[in-house]
Amino acid sequence: MSGIEGSGVIMRRLADVPPDELKDFLGKGWLTHDGMWFYHTYLDSGMEKANRINHEAIKSLAAIEMARARKVLHAEDADLRTFEGVQAFMQDALEMILPESVYSRASFTFDPPNVFRWEWEDGECFAYKAMQQLGVIDEYVCGVMFRIQCWLENLGVPYTIEPVIEKCIMHETGHCRGDFTIYFEGASLLPGEPG
Repeated sequence: MSGIEGSGVIMRRLADVPPDELKDFLGKGWLTHDGMWFYHTYLDSGMEKANRINHEAIKSLAAIEMARARKVLHAEDADLRTFEGVQAFMQDALEMILPESVYSRASFTFDPPNVFRWEWEDGECFAYKAMQQLGVIDEYVCGVMFRIQCWLENLGVPYTIEPVIEKCIMHETGHCRGDFTIYFEGASLLPGEPG
């Protein structure tokens, strides 16, 4: 191991940092930047505008993020037209994009034929904790699950969500969990089709 010895501790070089630790560091940097621009937008323009701009930014980000994730994972349109394909892609994309310190606080499970379920550990959603610290949790409109909604939309995956998220459901109910029901032609009725 290469390094520089200082006060009894050997400083690591970048080449010695394990990939998982580096990934978590980079992911936390992105989340900190996200939180800081939200905080300063809130201070400058109020919570209503901060929520609106946050959702606009997430929607724009999701298109780029999913194009990049598809490229890295070699996901073609046909791969995303089956439940198994969406499951494999979403599990890998979530693990790839979220820092482990965030990813480990939530569970993302898939129940055939078409349910994608999420659940955060009680009190452990990073956005919930940040908005509590800011003192604006009553006004915060969830951006975390909205991001996943935007992912599905950018992947061309039709879905419904239950519960419909209007603010922060962890703050409102004490829990953050729910289901995306995914619709595939021939596997399930698409939303709005007669039964």
